[in-house]
Amino acid sequence: MKFPILLKAVIFVCMCTFLNTNGQETNTPKFGKGLFNLVGKDSTWTMKVGFRFQTLATSQWDVNNGLSNPETSMLIRRSRLKFNGFAYSPKLEYKVELGLSNRDLSGGSEYTHNSPRYIMDAVLKWNFSGNFVLWFGQTKLPGNRERVISSGNLQMIDRSLLNSRFNIDRDIGLQLKHKTKLSETFLMKETLSISQGEGRNVTTGNEGGHQYTARVEFFPFGDFTSKGDYKGSDLKFEEHQKLSVAFGYNINKDAARTRGNQGDYMINNSGSLYSTDVSNVFIDAMYKYKGFSLMAEYATRKADDAFAKNADGTLTGDTVQVGNGLNLQSGYLLSKTVEVSARYTNITLDKNITGKGAENQYTLGVSKYIAGHKLKVQTDVSYTDIGFKSNQLLFRLQVDIHF
Repeated sequence: MKFPILLKAVIFVCMCTFLNTNGQETNTPKFGKGLFNLVGKDSTWTMKVGFRFQTLATSQWDVNNGLSNPETSMLIRRSRLKFNGFAYSPKLEYKVELGLSNRDLSGGSEYTHNSPRYIMDAVLKWNFSGNFVLWFGQTKLPGNRERVISSGNLQMIDRSLLNSRFNIDRDIGLQLKHKTKLSETFLMKETLSISQGEGRNVTTGNEGGHQYTARVEFFPFGDFTSKGDYKGSDLKFEEHQKLSVAFGYNINKDAARTRGNQGDYMINNSGSLYSTDVSNVFIDAMYKYKGFSLMAEYATRKADDAFAKNADGTLTGDTVQVGNGLNLQSGYLLSKTVEVSARYTNITLDKNITGKGAENQYTLGVSKYIAGHKLKVQTDVSYTDIGFKSNQLLFRLQVDIHF
């Protein structure tokens, strides 16, 4: 089933190339700016085609059993094909992103027609009035900052444990975005979202209720250079201090999964889905100044009734993953191409509900930026204690290239 869809993507690219040879303008950009750019003959549409992949090697040890016989692996962590531009008018933009690696495609189930989940993003962005932009389609929700940062723009090899436990990822629906200039330098950005509540690529319709998300961001010193508030590291070496502080709230009505729109479906003994209202609160900040960066995030999740139940009131064994997470991450560029970074993450789920102990993870990283985030080599080492009973050591090395 994988090959027909992949073949369609290749054919699509070939068709774009064919159009280029039949009267369209093409702009072959420099490295990191796309494979090629297409512009319609009458300038009523554009398309930039990009491609990237990450190759990751890991070694992991169980410290309690000594440091011999580590678990090692190598894989293509991500592989993405990207299309973006505008259609009909510059005020109507679009973005399509396809995931091609096994990790990108995983997660298929009966709710996605047991199909690989190729589509990451497929969204239209309509600037219908002034500073108002309406998004429609499947894309990332305005949740925690670290999740919204592209995996190709991360300061470290991958996102933190907070993100893996609390993010609300992608969904299909509507997002309304707006920005307000409160003073000469003080900026505010707001986002409201209504979405299906089931996550990406679900084909069975709405299993529970919808989810509603709101996020507001404050920039007391003005906007960051080149959208740096959603990029890891201060590669632009901000000349003046830049700060973004954000607050977000998400509620998923009648959520049927253990993490709202993420995690396992909570199925009872009759084969139907257990559902409950699940809410998330996010508080985060990004600070950058002259090569120094600091990102802080806090997340918490609650549920009306976290214990999934059968029709007769007995427990199914599934629980909503309620609790809190904290992530602190900082980096400093020793030069324009070399950065050292550090991260501390704490995950404290409600042990009385989930049965899981607290996790603390400490990470040190080094990055070599050959062409910024478009070509980089990163390595890090992490020490994790889980409930003060299990201790793990993880070493990672990754190469990231982005055309």
